[in-house]
Amino acid sequence: MDRHASAHWEGGLKDGKGTVSTESGVLDSQSYAFSTRFEDEKGTNPEELIGAAHASCFSMALSMVLGEEGYKAERIDTKASVNISQSADGFDISKIHLDVKASVSGADEAAFKKAAETAKKNCPVSKVLNAEITMDAELIDG
Repeated sequence: MDRHASAHWEGGLKDGKGTVSTESGVLDSQSYAFSTRFEDEKGTNPEELIGAAHASCFSMALSMVLGEEGYKAERIDTKASVNISQSADGFDISKIHLDVKASVSGADEAAFKKAAETAKKNCPVSKVLNAEITMDAELIDG
């Protein structure tokens, strides 16, 4: 199953601008530029989109893993913090941190942490990223 997104860019790095769209139409010509990526201008950027993809993929994977272990997630909230840094080779996305809070019927802390680690390791977005992925996972009451 293929999913599609497209990007259009005009101009140089700092003075140019672009748009990004997704097949579903959720993003439709959403603007991005150097200033939305490295400064405070409104608009999206690739790191934000990677974070959104990772947080949503991980949350679904965690729900699946918990279900396979006989638990039902009442709620999973995941925040992905994507770190872009400059190295000798240019810019790198070298770290992503997942901050997870979940309410899960019947799960104890050990079962939840095991499921979260399995989901972190095996969600498709985690697998495609060549970055250090860290996580804080907290089991909370409903």
